[in-house]
Amino acid sequence: MTEATPPPKLQTTREGAVRFEVQARPRAKKSRVSAVREGAVVVQLAAPPVDGAANAELVETIAKALGIARREVTLVRGDTSRTKVVEVRGLTARDVAARLLQAMG
Repeated sequence: MTEATPPPKLQTTREGAVRFEVQARPRAKKSRVSAVREGAVVVQLAAPPVDGAANAELVETIAKALGIARREVTLVRGDTSRTKVVEVRGLTARDVAARLLQAMG
């Protein structure tokens, strides 16, 4: 990634969790955090969007990119949509942004 990669749009909840929008791209060759587009984090997923497989892989991919346990990542909205909202606990918004950008490149 270049230095011009925009940071993702992050919101901190009252409880201190960090929420952000994700654009899921199922059936990719490899699961990874790939870009930020219009403030949303683009995540490529090897799993197909069948029986929740892509959602489970999304949570696992984000947790791995952030270096946290899967239980700290929750899919808040968008179970059946490619546009989803994810919540992360245990990190600040600054940490989440830095780790996502690092995972991209």
